[in-house]
Amino acid sequence: MTQEKKTDLALLLLRLYVGFAMFYGHGLRKFNKLFGDEEITFADPFGLGPVPSLALAVFAEVFCSILIMLGLFTRLSTIPLIITMLVAWLMVHISDPFGDQELPVFYLVSYVVLFLQGAGWYSIDSLMNRKQ
Repeated sequence: MTQEKKTDLALLLLRLYVGFAMFYGHGLRKFNKLFGDEEITFADPFGLGPVPSLALAVFAEVFCSILIMLGLFTRLSTIPLIITMLVAWLMVHISDPFGDQELPVFYLVSYVVLFLQGAGWYSIDSLMNRKQ
């Protein structure tokens, strides 16, 4: 297997893992909170209010995660997630011990890698580029 194919396979594994982990582990819980019956309490680091802040997090963690798993508009989809993870790390968890900062930093680095590298060969992005 060539180095290029190994890189493409690694990008596929990274996209599938971080996409699913963010979607299932974080996004669905926030989605249910946003559309549930309970009163919404959520961090509001930009003064938009808890509901709009939660809606932006849901957009990133649910919708953008699905796009990343599919490898569709991957670079564009990482931008809201990079912003969300920067906020989670620097505005919500910055005073926490490193163990509590570790997860948002891991996601942040993963999304930056996908932003820089793109989705790789095994993606809808690549399929669309091959047809042009």
